[in-house]
Amino acid sequence: MECPALPQTLMGYVVRCSGRHQVGLAVLAAGVFGLSSVPLELQRRIVNDAIKSGSGRTILWLALAYVAVALLEQGLKLALNVYRSWVSEDAVRTLRKTLCTLDEGEPAAANPAPARDDGETGTHAAMVVAEAEPIGGFVGMAISEPLMQLGTLVSVVGYMAYIEPWTLVLSLGLLGPQMLFVPPMQRAINRRAGARIRTIRHVGGDIVESGAPEEDRIERVFALNMGIYRIKFSMNLAMNFMHHLAVAVALGVGGLFVLDDRLQLGTVVAVVSGLGKLNDPWRDLVNWGRELSVDAVKYRLFADALQHRGLATA
Repeated sequence: MECPALPQTLMGYVVRCSGRHQVGLAVLAAGVFGLSSVPLELQRRIVNDAIKSGSGRTILWLALAYVAVALLEQGLKLALNVYRSWVSEDAVRTLRKTLCTLDEGEPAAANPAPARDDGETGTHAAMVVAEAEPIGGFVGMAISEPLMQLGTLVSVVGYMAYIEPWTLVLSLGLLGPQMLFVPPMQRAINRRAGARIRTIRHVGGDIVESGAPEEDRIERVFALNMGIYRIKFSMNLAMNFMHHLAVAVALGVGGLFVLDDRLQLGTVVAVVSGLGKLNDPWRDLVNWGRELSVDAVKYRLFADALQHRGLATA
């Protein structure tokens, strides 16, 4: 892939440099989330047939079908992850080649450019070594990741609501409150991430210029990193608590319904498993949003630096 000029936005870069591959990744992602609710139904049927003293032959076939679906789902995930990795690494390579090509083209003999100062050299080194990696790494997951996770959420919530309507309220109770505290916490992370990138660039310039960075800047990077960790892990704690609270409600309410013969045990098992399948894609979707926000900041700084050095943005 070649990108003669960097687009203004990160998603614009994703489409420009990997548009055809994003289609293939989206197809694989659709295959993965299309299978997401099938294991839940197989679990439900196996448990209910076992409790009802159903046919052993039927239970065996359902178990074999479960294994086959699991293998197919994991095989699609393997293909998706390998393909994503290739697209991401290709994007990283393209960004680094863009920098190297820019270097080879300056200064021109007829119009010599001014010598680059040490601070700019340090910034350039940081861009080649560190900043291209996360930006390019996001390219592989830019479209397929939210598609797969949103598809999984819709599929699992729809299945749970189909087998037992009250679980829809439970699902919304799990996800709804998180929509209140996740966005502001993510914005706080984004602010610190942008400040961290700028500070690290200054650290790189200090090393090139004087051989050692300023101590204040090192302390600044440390403080920003710790701020990011505190917010990130606090957010994870709150999300985990909401998940376990939902599981407790499902077990409590479902157990009472089973005692009153209003619900089959297999349905409770499927609901609890479904909550686990909701927790993972929701967490991955939040992580994707975090990566999008942070890497968009990195990309904007990266593109601005290249524009300053003579590469136009599209």
